[in-house]
Amino acid sequence: MNDSTSALPGPLSEAQIQTITEETRFWVDKAVVGLNLCPFAKSVQVNKRMRYVVSPASTPEALLKELARELLALRRADPDEIETTLLIHPLVLQDFLDFNDFLGAADALVEDLELGGELQVASFHPRYQFEGTEIDDISNYSNRSPYPTLHLLRESSIERAVESMSDTDAIYEANIETLDKLGIEGWKALGLKP
Repeated sequence: MNDSTSALPGPLSEAQIQTITEETRFWVDKAVVGLNLCPFAKSVQVNKRMRYVVSPASTPEALLKELARELLALRRADPDEIETTLLIHPLVLQDFLDFNDFLGAADALVEDLELGGELQVASFHPRYQFEGTEIDDISNYSNRSPYPTLHLLRESSIERAVESMSDTDAIYEANIETLDKLGIEGWKALGLKP
């Protein structure tokens, strides 16, 4: 299913799932694609090959099990139908340090499932903070999402994207420049949560 939305039964109502998905889509449209924070995301979003999954997981262990299911589902999916998955988990890992610690388990899971070199997990969080920055530093907003989110990516997609750019380090530098010009007030003016 293209541009699909999915959730397992759980403590979230259908209305909540819809709201969470819509807010995440809005963030992808306005920030990730709209500000060109990820130049590779536009074609995936426009061609409706991004899958949105809202997780009812309320513990890191439950989220890890769901992550395993989603990694395997992405591997099986036709890339022309589903290129990437956003696993949104609003009920668990709200604290950024706990979320950051969980990423080690996520990476280990990729290896345990023998998906290293095939899939990887990137991370977004409402309180994302790069090492060495202040919490309110605008540069952190390049990885700030409305809800804690694990982004499941195909390595082949990343390789193709990298081959199409002469300098991938320029992406980070351009993001910082864009966000510095925009500022927190500009971020809010786009309708995005600070």
